[in-house]
Amino acid sequence: MKTAIARFDEARVSLKHSIVLCQRLKGKKVEDAKQFLSNLIDRQVDIDGKYYTSASKKFLEIIGYAEASAKAKGFDTAKLFIKNVKADKGRKFMLPKSRFRHRGRSAKSSNLLVEVEER
Repeated sequence: MKTAIARFDEARVSLKHSIVLCQRLKGKKVEDAKQFLSNLIDRQVDIDGKYYTSASKKFLEIIGYAEASAKAKGFDTAKLFIKNVKADKGRKFMLPKSRFRHRGRSAKSSNLLVEVEER
């Protein structure tokens, strides 16, 4: 099978939101998935009353990377489907201390993976 993979490690998006989007994107055509994510960002479509705009922007970016990788391998981009979408827990890291806050705040990240295949 012809597959192409794109990863984004330590993306600053919510893991919960990423998992919801993963469930919606798996098995879709790449063009349909990009249109769906664009509609979420523009607030034309919602998922249970939520829009998940920051996670949608990251997934749109990663799908673009996967599509470019497939094009570089010589695949037909009109026949690309999303084979696998995955969101895992990333590392926690400390944000810099501000002048007024003496303790630093911790931030979470997610590791995102999109695998496309030509059918």
